[in-house]
Amino acid sequence: MLNAEQFAYRQISDDFGGINVFPHLPLILHYENNSVNTLALLDTGASVNVMPYQIGLQLGAKWEQQNTPIQLAGNLANLPAYGLLMTAAISKFSPIRLAFAWTRSENVPLILGQVNFFMEFDVCFYRSQEIFEIRPKMN
Repeated sequence: MLNAEQFAYRQISDDFGGINVFPHLPLILHYENNSVNTLALLDTGASVNVMPYQIGLQLGAKWEQQNTPIQLAGNLANLPAYGLLMTAAISKFSPIRLAFAWTRSENVPLILGQVNFFMEFDVCFYRSQEIFEIRPKMN
């Protein structure tokens, strides 16, 4: 992929003592005057980007002040969530605006999904090699 950057899959332990690898992308999230260095799971099956409650708090977001409710689906359908816009810095690429469903749950990872991460970046997964590549969309 032209203008792409490669990242390694990360090892994650499960609740049963097993280890697996997943495509986690390092990024810096910016909201108002705060920032957080974190990892996000790239999930092509997720409709939206999802942010756990604690990360939103670390960024200075106030749950009580949110006014854009989001209805999540699937495993997260019973969780309350609000829309939250922020800027993400990913490696050497220009910062980008991402929309998240900020959920009250702590038991969900930071997820990058179809709306709007995969609308802004092209991604190639090479699972057998435990690497993935991303590049900004072509305008």
